[in-house]
Amino acid sequence: MDLTIRPCTTADAAALALVGQATFLETYAGQLPGVDIVFHAAHEHSAARYAGWLAEPDRYRLWGAAAAATGAMVGYVMLCPPDLPVPTTAQDLEIKRIYLLSRFQGGGVGGRLMATAVEAAKASGARRVLLGVWRENAQAIAFYARQGFVEAGVRRFQVGANTYDDLVLARDL
Repeated sequence: MDLTIRPCTTADAAALALVGQATFLETYAGQLPGVDIVFHAAHEHSAARYAGWLAEPDRYRLWGAAAAATGAMVGYVMLCPPDLPVPTTAQDLEIKRIYLLSRFQGGGVGGRLMATAVEAAKASGARRVLLGVWRENAQAIAFYARQGFVEAGVRRFQVGANTYDDLVLARDL
């Protein structure tokens, strides 16, 4: 399938929420309690949350991977100021989310999304990008390592009623 990477607009909020919810469920079903997944998806991946981010394009930048023929969103990446428990500077940005439906993984789309965010970070003058990832998500950690990320710290991450350890990873630009 031919996919294009394009900047997201406020009209994409519902599609981003759906991809976020579906990807979170795909990734963590069977690993995290179901009630926690549902709670997290409903609150952290609501269309209203994405609409709020998209309404602040100076702080939050999102790009979607969409089917060229239909426009159906299958993944996205979000770049924003860092909100992580490690020392940061004004030259740091965070890749807050990079989500891609599983059937589109392994074909280079994730790399294209990452490259889009990294190039935008460089163009804005950033010197480093950071991200958080659940320490048990070996597939994502391996992808980030291939992209040049290294461990920079740990954070506690709340999903529903439970707290988990996330790795904070960083990549110098």
